[in-house]
Amino acid sequence: MIRTIAIDDEPLALQLVISYIEKTPSLELAGAFDNPIDAMEFMDQNEVDLIFLDIEMPDLNGLEFTRILTNKPKIIFTTAYEKYALQGFKLDAIDYLLKPFSYEEFYKATEKAKKQIAYERADKKDDEVDSNHEFLFLKSEYKIRRINFNEIIYIEGLKDYVKVFLKDEPKPIMSLSSLKALEAKLPGEKFMRVHRSFIVNLEKIDTIERSRIVFGKVYIPVSEQYKENFNNFVRDNFL
Repeated sequence: MIRTIAIDDEPLALQLVISYIEKTPSLELAGAFDNPIDAMEFMDQNEVDLIFLDIEMPDLNGLEFTRILTNKPKIIFTTAYEKYALQGFKLDAIDYLLKPFSYEEFYKATEKAKKQIAYERADKKDDEVDSNHEFLFLKSEYKIRRINFNEIIYIEGLKDYVKVFLKDEPKPIMSLSSLKALEAKLPGEKFMRVHRSFIVNLEKIDTIERSRIVFGKVYIPVSEQYKENFNNFVRDNFL
């Protein structure tokens, strides 16, 4: 279901959009408003996927309202004025319905929104599945090894392979892979690239000395390219 709201200062126009939403199986009417201010307050407390939005309204018009939204839902503009079409599409509107519009036109616009929302939800679900994985598999010495993320201390990238240094293992795991490919598989909230040749497990850092991360007798440099991100991480966790 697509959680939907309608905003229009004209009662008849608003009622028409409400009736169209209620007869469309994929849409759930979450709210209807005669001004954007009330809608904004509602959206601060409730999740909204799609807005049917009039443009010409007092105090705050539909274009201005769209520009100030932070977590922007999909927008379908509903207006009697064709002159706003270009501005509407510059704001990434799904569609632009000119009043008076039929249910067929409304339904076609809804289908466009439905496809985009479904695509984004699928992407988000894939990301969540990936972030929930706590391990990866690496091929090493003709075997496939399961590597738990919380066992990784740091990873060194060489020309054609990587060396994965693990807690409680004296020798690194060597695998024919690239640091870039491995970085894409690691959760970004736990691991950070700090040098073109090194990725570190942020949870394993105990000591930082002169722009170097210290793991026992190993000193890993933080290069200029990655220094800003690393410094932000340190600052965010600094007492």
